[in-house]
Amino acid sequence: MTSAIKIVCPDCGSVNRVPGDRSRTQARCGSCHHALFNAHPIAVDEAGFQRHLRSNSIPILVDIWAPWCGPCRMMTPAFESAATELEPQIRLLKLNADEAPNVSTQLGVKGIPALYLFCDGAVIAQTVGAMTADSIMKWTRNHLPQHAS
Repeated sequence: MTSAIKIVCPDCGSVNRVPGDRSRTQARCGSCHHALFNAHPIAVDEAGFQRHLRSNSIPILVDIWAPWCGPCRMMTPAFESAATELEPQIRLLKLNADEAPNVSTQLGVKGIPALYLFCDGAVIAQTVGAMTADSIMKWTRNHLPQHAS
């Protein structure tokens, strides 16, 4: 049996341990019983972002965006589409830069939309500018360490 991974529930925020040999696609939260993965990015605030960053065992891809940003709005469907392919190996989050100024400052965000890829709580890649779903998936996979996911 492989070791368990930790996954934060997208609905209630509880941290769940999922046995490594179990299908992540079927995993449900032990607290609220909702699916741990639903093939959609999770909108988070600063606290939610920190919880996911601190508690997930899998890589995290964050789209930092703003509702007034045209390229950000154009990239939203592509990021949604990428989630259907990248989950459950990678957790996708959406973070509104206007509502998360501390995280934006901490990461040194200079432009949006910005993608940040984290592994074990550390930034392993970042990029700025709107991308297609295929580009998001390729960029993410190219920057993941071999052992990740």
